[in-house]
Amino acid sequence: MRADAARNLAEVLRAGARLLAEDPSTPLSAIASAAGVDRSTVHRRFATREALLSAVFEAKLDDAERVIDEARLTEAPVPVALHRYVEGIIPVSRAWPGDTRRMMRADPAAERRATEQSARIDAFVRRAADEGFLRADTSPAWARAVLDQLVSTATYRFPDMTPPQAADLVVDTLLNGLGR
Repeated sequence: MRADAARNLAEVLRAGARLLAEDPSTPLSAIASAAGVDRSTVHRRFATREALLSAVFEAKLDDAERVIDEARLTEAPVPVALHRYVEGIIPVSRAWPGDTRRMMRADPAAERRATEQSARIDAFVRRAADEGFLRADTSPAWARAVLDQLVSTATYRFPDMTPPQAADLVVDTLLNGLGR
């Protein structure tokens, strides 16, 4: 793909993610305008809003998978891996906002990828519990729900907080709030 075409596609996906998160009925022409491209450019690439949503979801999954891989959840010390994950996933969540559950139901392959990614995070939280970073009376399912909520809160309620600052706060809250 040519550099300008790749840049245009990235702008369309980002604009689509932002606008469709705000209003799922946003027309493709409005997304094209926000992306700074011609409407025909968007329509040539995406025949429907659902096709664009699917591409947005795939881009979000790609970025999330990169963050999970780079966090080294199975190898790095738990606090380090947790910080890497949170610091990386907050920008991904900010760049690709919106409820993706609807797309997961419509795209079995994307749902499978999202489920696999979630399982990797679940395994990491179990590892944190097994290694004594969480209180013994705290279920990993509860800790995972708390982690997700902390990340969501840092991402959306505190948009001016930098990812490293947010990661510091989330890690401290999770490990010390639920820690021994």
